[in-house]
Amino acid sequence: MPIATPESYNEMLDRAKAGKFAYPAINITSSQTVTAAIRGFAEAESDGIIQVSVGGGEYASGSTIKDRVTGTRALAAYAHEVAKNYGVTIALHTDHCVKENLDSWVKPLLAMEAEEVAAGKNPMFQSHMYDGSTVPLEENLVISEELLELSQKARTILEIEVGVVGGEEDGHEAEINEKLYTTPEDGLATVRALGAGEKGRYLTALTFGNVHGVYKPGAVKLRPEILGEIQRVVGQEIGKDMPFDLVFHGGSGSTAEEIALAVDNGVIKMNVDTDTQYAFTRPVVEHMFKNYDGVLKIDGDVGNKKAYDPRAWGKAAEAGMAARVVEACQQLRSAGTKMA
Repeated sequence: MPIATPESYNEMLDRAKAGKFAYPAINITSSQTVTAAIRGFAEAESDGIIQVSVGGGEYASGSTIKDRVTGTRALAAYAHEVAKNYGVTIALHTDHCVKENLDSWVKPLLAMEAEEVAAGKNPMFQSHMYDGSTVPLEENLVISEELLELSQKARTILEIEVGVVGGEEDGHEAEINEKLYTTPEDGLATVRALGAGEKGRYLTALTFGNVHGVYKPGAVKLRPEILGEIQRVVGQEIGKDMPFDLVFHGGSGSTAEEIALAVDNGVIKMNVDTDTQYAFTRPVVEHMFKNYDGVLKIDGDVGNKKAYDPRAWGKAAEAGMAARVVEACQQLRSAGTKMA
């Protein structure tokens, strides 16, 4: 089945952790970006994850409607159909749901998926992220416990964030300061609250200087060795090697060495958004500049329909984004690892 089942998603994650690679998780906002992301995974011969933010869900429902649940499920429904033709397994995920959006977004999605499961079907999504970085850790973990229980009923995996990712994404901003670095004590508190799998599987975004947005290499001070230290301390406490399934947020501008060390320390999912947005838009800009006299009706002329047909520049955008997804798969070592 091209869209992952709960079983095949768990298999994907297990294979990544055992094989020391990670899946790019590509943010999508439209049918075109869904297709571009899946195409990129197929060309890299990698399974992968596509994910929807609250803003992406609102946009997909219609820019004047802004119904985040409708748009999110519409993108997923499109992916379920289109993915059938690409020969790779794709998992569907929702990204960065802060506390104030839970009741209007992720909780309704989980309720719908619990109904699907109760009817003997697979859930539409395979995982959802709760971003508790805006509240104190104790409150974050209390909410995470509740969501982990709801996730079990929906047969989905919960992703949480312990620590703070700096910069801005979808209207949520965080300062760049010492709070960007999760501590071993934070990791221990997480395991004591959520368990180590016995209460349900969850993914953890431990922060090590991560920042959302556009940065040149070296501008963001990443310390991926922190991940290894937290894995070691928590692993000794509970008697389990590499206890966390880790997620890397805010990876734009990271060096190859930083990415590799993060993966070596247990990262199995890395969010990619800023870079693929640019890769999608850049070919469109080139098309418009090169064909300005065709895409515009200048001085009463009729222009060139072949130049302003959305398919003309849409194909270029799709190819540009797909190529960036291939690059991400190569960086994260998932290229060539697709399940049979």
